[in-house]
Amino acid sequence: MITRLLPGVRRSFKSLSEKEILALAISSEEDDSRIYRAYADGLRTDFPASAEVFDRMAEEENLHRQSLIDLFKRRFGDSIPLIRREHVRGYYERKPDWLTSPLNLEKTRAQAEDMERQAERFYRAAAAQTSDADTRRLLGDLAIAESQHQQQAVRLEETLLPDEVREGEDKDERRQFLLTYVQPGLAGLMDGSISTLAPIFAAAFATGNTWTTFLVGLSASVGAGISMGFTEAVHDDGVLSGRGSPIKRGLSSGIMTTIGGLGHTLPYLIPHFKIATGVAIAIVFVELWAITWIQHRYMDTPWGRAAIQVILGGVLVFLAGIIIGNV
Repeated sequence: MITRLLPGVRRSFKSLSEKEILALAISSEEDDSRIYRAYADGLRTDFPASAEVFDRMAEEENLHRQSLIDLFKRRFGDSIPLIRREHVRGYYERKPDWLTSPLNLEKTRAQAEDMERQAERFYRAAAAQTSDADTRRLLGDLAIAESQHQQQAVRLEETLLPDEVREGEDKDERRQFLLTYVQPGLAGLMDGSISTLAPIFAAAFATGNTWTTFLVGLSASVGAGISMGFTEAVHDDGVLSGRGSPIKRGLSSGIMTTIGGLGHTLPYLIPHFKIATGVAIAIVFVELWAITWIQHRYMDTPWGRAAIQVILGGVLVFLAGIIIGNV
């Protein structure tokens, strides 16, 4: 009774009446139908075949909703109380990933499967809490239907997403990921890691002061990050090139540039110069290996060529900094 009288307090599932359980099921089906429509709209431009799958799934959820409404009207009349997921303690919630654009194709498919499993568990729990025969039968049928949705989705994908279409969509998604995140991020990491070597180690060997070196490295890293991020964001809006959001590319480039420079800057917070420099040099080699691995893993660059490009360039800049610092 207390939860009925106090606004803002979530009800427990076991406290719900059969009328409220049906109302909750109706609102849940409405929400899921809208979510599938949102998935379809988010995928339609880049992945039209997958969008069609989610359109069909939204139609199925709408049929479930209509069945529940028909049963509710027969038992309780036309006035359906407003009760939603957020009103019930411990009830499953939907993450607002449908608001993200562009949608991640594999993540969206996995989220849809999770939605069906959650709905199945709800209907089984609701059926176990219901005494009316018609209601219990409908909730049980819906639990079975939700459990079969995954198989239905597979059948839809087989019809609407033959292997060649699915492979094409997966390739397009990977290409978009590379263009929007990996490529600008890799360029930023290379710039931040390599271009800051000379000023940082020149300052280190010229002054022998760890704090001064840290300030030089910090300013060089942050300045390079701002410059790279701003340049990436403004030089291409992504409309014609298809490289995606300029803001996302700018953030990827700017953040990775800053990280690349800070990697061998942070050791100079150590007050002992020789120890700080030794740690910084070790981190430089880790950074160069990481860049080489990313180039090989995501950009399909052969190991040998990537190693020569990155390590040779990094070593030359590193030596230049040491030489200048000892002049």
